[in-house]
Amino acid sequence: MLDVGCFSSSPSLLLAIETSCDETAVAILHGHELLASEVASQIALHTVYGGVVPEVASRNHLRTLQPVLDRALEKAGVSLSQMDGFAATCGPGLATSLMIGASAAKALAIGFRKPYLAINHLEGHLLSPFFGAPDGLGQNPQRPAIALVVSGGHTLLVEIEEFGRYRLLGQTRDDAAGEAFDKVGKLLGLPYPGGPEIDRLAREGNARRHDFPRSMLDSDDFNFSFSGLKTAVRYLLPKLDTVHLPDLCASFQEAVVDVLVAKTLRATRARRLRLVALSGGVSCNFRLREKMRTACAAAGVELLVAPPALCTDNAAMIGYVAVRKLARGESSPLTSDIDPNLRLVA
Repeated sequence: MLDVGCFSSSPSLLLAIETSCDETAVAILHGHELLASEVASQIALHTVYGGVVPEVASRNHLRTLQPVLDRALEKAGVSLSQMDGFAATCGPGLATSLMIGASAAKALAIGFRKPYLAINHLEGHLLSPFFGAPDGLGQNPQRPAIALVVSGGHTLLVEIEEFGRYRLLGQTRDDAAGEAFDKVGKLLGLPYPGGPEIDRLAREGNARRHDFPRSMLDSDDFNFSFSGLKTAVRYLLPKLDTVHLPDLCASFQEAVVDVLVAKTLRATRARRLRLVALSGGVSCNFRLREKMRTACAAAGVELLVAPPALCTDNAAMIGYVAVRKLARGESSPLTSDIDPNLRLVA
């Protein structure tokens, strides 16, 4: 079980649901203690299409949610009637997927007359490194930090002031880093999702073999752009007599990682902060973790990285945010709607 530091004198028992895309996830927390975190992946279903099909995803959520919920309750050794609140991701994500989890959590909240909490998926990712921190950070685990959130659909650079107070410093202007990984993987004929495959192949490759552009590396802001890099890979492929996948993957990956690391460290200097929080599915990437760790150490900056189980979509990170909100007396109206385009900062 994962101890994340006590932040409530009277811990609540909370059930959280995450269905923003193609993972069906349920987590149960008792205050700071994670009792259960169950995730059912749909990767095998969408591989044949080379990407997530919204209709397939939502239908599978309907079939899978009840079994995942039952497994979580059994693992935690609790019942629905014991819950002090129910939470679900309300956005951003696929509308048809979001509706499944949000509707289920609302129904449970109504049935058991307990609070409902609508949680921003991005806030879950943003705070997941603190949730997984090994040192327990007391009543207010969020210290001021520069946070890099990199996932399949989002690349954000955020200043965390405290829990609930965030400043957006920069974001991608086109493809997210994870999206670029998956699209390049498709160009190379790799299985979906392409990110993990590129990461695996790149470990055996020469990152200096191909000189790919580092888009917006020297811009005066903290925004990102990866569509040009994807296009550079596409234009290079017909020119190669032989495609050595490890070298190509390593060179592409290095171009992405260089920009992510450089802009993150530049933000720490600009904002005079000494902590970096790294999260999101792409943060599982070996080279990104390695290079970020090296750069932070050289700059005298502390690095917190979410544990692998909290990097990809999961309900534990949603529950973490919800428990903290519930401890402050916050809840959401049952009339609140999902928002596929929900922003982290308005």
